[in-house]
Amino acid sequence: MFLISFSLVNLASFENVLEVRHHCPSTPIILVGTKLDLREDKDTIEKLKDKKLAPITYTQGLGMSKEINAVKYLECSALTQKGLKTVFDEAIRAVLCPLPPPKKNKTCKLL
Repeated sequence: MFLISFSLVNLASFENVLEVRHHCPSTPIILVGTKLDLREDKDTIEKLKDKKLAPITYTQGLGMSKEINAVKYLECSALTQKGLKTVFDEAIRAVLCPLPPPKKNKTCKLL
């Protein structure tokens, strides 16, 4: 099980998430957006705007989690502790109670 994190205010770290799935296609992943507190930080938003960027939204993070077939998508802030306990609770839950592997579609195809 991998706990993959990326910064919600760093597009490069967000784009690097795809690389891990490429190298470990069958490993369960929990995707975690970090620095949640900076998504609303005025200084951070201004710095991103100067570069014609914006913080990663929840919807974008959720979309990435679906793209890499992650078990869960969570967001947290180490500074404010918001969502932090949930990240570790879900990681423990994923290891102790793994989801069953998807059933293979057993259909007959006529050509």
